[in-house]
This record gives sequence, structure tokens and C-alpha cells, in this order.
Amino acid sequence: MKKIFILIISFILFFSACTKDISRFNVETKNAATVPAGPLFTNAVRNLSDALASANVNVNIFRHFVKYWAQAVIEEEAQYDYTTRAINDNWWRVMYKDVLNDLQGSALIISKDATLSPGNKSNQLAMVDIMQVYTFDILIKTFGDIPYSEALNAKILFPKYDDAQTVYYDLLKRLGEDITNLNPSAGGFSSTEDIIYHGDVSKWIAFANSLKLRMAMTLADVDDSTAKTDFEQANSGAINAEDENAFIQYYSSPPNTNPLYNQLVLANRTDFIAAKDLIDVLKELHDPRLPGYFGTNDVGEYVGGVVGVPSNYPGMSKPSARVAAPDAPNMLIDLVEVEFLRAEAKERGYNIPGTAEEHYDKAIEYSILEWGGTDAEAEAYLKQPLVAYSTALGDWKQKIGLQKWIALYNRPFEAWTEMRRLDHPQLPLAVNAVSGFPNRFRYPTSEQQLNNANYIKAVAKMGGDETEKKLFWDIY
Repeated sequence: MKKIFILIISFILFFSACTKDISRFNVETKNAATVPAGPLFTNAVRNLSDALASANVNVNIFRHFVKYWAQAVIEEEAQYDYTTRAINDNWWRVMYKDVLNDLQGSALIISKDATLSPGNKSNQLAMVDIMQVYTFDILIKTFGDIPYSEALNAKILFPKYDDAQTVYYDLLKRLGEDITNLNPSAGGFSSTEDIIYHGDVSKWIAFANSLKLRMAMTLADVDDSTAKTDFEQANSGAINAEDENAFIQYYSSPPNTNPLYNQLVLANRTDFIAAKDLIDVLKELHDPRLPGYFGTNDVGEYVGGVVGVPSNYPGMSKPSARVAAPDAPNMLIDLVEVEFLRAEAKERGYNIPGTAEEHYDKAIEYSILEWGGTDAEAEAYLKQPLVAYSTALGDWKQKIGLQKWIALYNRPFEAWTEMRRLDHPQLPLAVNAVSGFPNRFRYPTSEQQLNNANYIKAVAKMGGDETEKKLFWDIY
């Protein structure tokens, strides 16, 4: 045995000594040498959608901020604690690394691809840029000043933070150029790579114009002149039919299922329940969307829990089977949101067709139909004194704010933005909240540790890194 062992060692040493170049072991033999632009684009859009749709308590707890959902057992996230689980770090990482970085990589490959026709290349680059604008918009509405001009540059390890309002103007400019550059007669990404519109460039034009409406209205309280100009320019080209809605359609089988299916059904989580705030409003208004939003409790009743207080899980309503379906879509922007924006634009005196009441009614009607209601139910709902535009309580911000909050259910990030922007509905804080109402996320701990000098400058400029600190567009 000893002789055999010595022989084996000698054999290994002999051939090791003969190996002059071991660099061949660095050659990747299983993974692709290069990644095509299309799959990078697809992956970025999928990562963005997953984050927005998710209820993972390590990534997305906005449903608690806006009081759509409560939690039956674990209350930290419902009480606005987003730092213990580093949710702010994770949100930042997803947006920069998993979305923007892939989009940037896709754009670089497209730019160098000599096989693409000029029209196809222009369309693909515009689509990538639209999604970058969409993502930077989310980051600004979450944190405030962010790395932008020096972000996504591998040669700059410590990017500076740019002024959020200045960045916002640049994003709107980029979006306008993207709209101009999109050509419906030229191709874009393939139908499988484009998981939003499956290669229909004309619908990307509607999407970009609708995003421009959203972003223009974000500026309305701080720069109404710019908001008015951009809104009026984009309005006619924005979404005008339901088949132009921008959404990601998930599949009925893994691994491309709706994140809520994974988190509510497959994980068998017995914690997420309806919030009393939303349930009570839906019941009071006899809202036909109630069964689309939630299921009943163990005795067949609709009951919501108090956000921040432990509840008896069987006795509470839970997110509906429709919301948790494996193939449930995730909406990025739709006709419902656009019609609410148009109603607001009319109240602000912008020059667009229709009246505020007409757009308000259309938004509600489309929302009810989208959630399985009928035309008759929508008509009856709109006739109620507490819903009808002429008799609903409060000024236009209160009327639109309440109904938009209801309609944006299952789109909690946008609901959070609109609650901050319109200041309605005015809901009480979660019980035992760790802070005031979250107007922003604090910057990630990773930024404090790894990009400290720029972090300190950003915090000093913004006047603090507090949760309650209002962002530049949220002045009321």
C-alpha cells in the first residue's frame, strides 16, 4: 500500500511539474462568455417588478405604510421598523444592482451591436432608458438625493450624491428624448425579451408618456410651470385604453410566479392580514372591489386588524386568492392611474380635454372593472354621496386622494407616494410606531460605511437623514 501511495504522489508531482501554464483553469467553461442585451433587459424588468410586487418583509413593507395590510403576529415592520432587517439597504441594492446595473449593461451591448438596424437600436436604447428613468424615479421618491451622475460607473467607487430636484429635471428630459426616439415602424426587443409589451413599440410610447404624466405631477407643488408644460405635452400620447396598460404577467408555474404567491401560498405564512383602515372604508362605501382585495375570515365576515397590534389570524380577513394567484399580474402604470392624474390636472388648471369629474369617474369605473366588478356596480358606486365628485367630502385633493388610495391597492409604492403628495387619506399612525409617518427611507448602512464622505455631505445638504424628513416635492 505504501508503494502504491508513493507512486501516486510521484505521478501527481511529475505532471504538475510539466504544467507550465495553469491560466487555462481560469477559463469559464459552463457559463456564457457574454450576456446578450435582451436577457439583461428582461432580467432587470423582472427584478423591478418582483420588488414592487413583493410582500417580503426584508424588501417591501409599503403595504403597512399605507395601511393596506396589517400583521397578525410580528409587528416591527407594521410599526415602520425598516432598519432592523435592513430593508432600506435591500431596496437600494435591488434598484441599483439588480435593476439599473443590468439596464446599463444592456445599453452598452446594444450600443456596440453592429448587427442592429439604426431604428431597432434606437428603440431598444429608448426602452432601456425608460426603465432606467422609472427606477431612478423610485429611488428619488424613496431616499431623496441619490448617486446619479457618477452612479453605474465601475471606475468610480465612491459616487457623489446629486440634488434630487436637479436629477428629476434631467430624468424628464431623458424621457422626452426617449419618446421622440421611439419609432413604431422599427422593431424593438423580441416578444419574449420585452415582458411588458412583447415587442409593441407603439405601446412603449404610451407607457413613456404616462410615466411623464406621473413625474410631471410629482413636481406640481414645487414647479407648477414645468409640471403643466410637461403634462400637457404628454397627455395625448399617454395611455387611453386598457390594452395599453403596462404590466408584467406572471405564470402559473415556477419559477416565474407572482411573488405574492410564493410568499403567501408556498411559504404558508400566517401573518399578513387586511388592515382595518382599508376594510372599514370598503365596507362603508359598499365597494364592489372588496372581494377582489380580500377574503373573509373564518366565519365569513370581512374584518381587518389594527396596524401595529397583534390579532387573531383566523378571525381576520386575508389577501384574496386573486391577489395571491401564481399568475396574477403586477401593474407598473395603467389607465386608472392616468385618469386620476388627468382629474388632478384639470383641478390645477392644465389645458387638457374633459372635466375633473369625468376623469375621476372613469378612473373609478376602470378600477372596479379591473377587479371583477360590473358596469352596474360601478354606476351604483359612483352615485353614492360619499363617492360622487360633486358631493364627496373635502376639496379635490381629499376626493381624489381617497379614491386613488383605494384604487392603488396592491401597488403600495405608488400609494405611498400619492399619500405623501396629496396628503390624503389622513390615517392615524400605526400603534407603537417607531417613528412618525415615513416620508422617506434613511440611507443604507452600507453607504454610511463604504461611501461615508459623500453620505455625510448628502445628509448635511438635506438637513438630516430622518424618516420623517420630507422630500423636495412633498412641501405640504
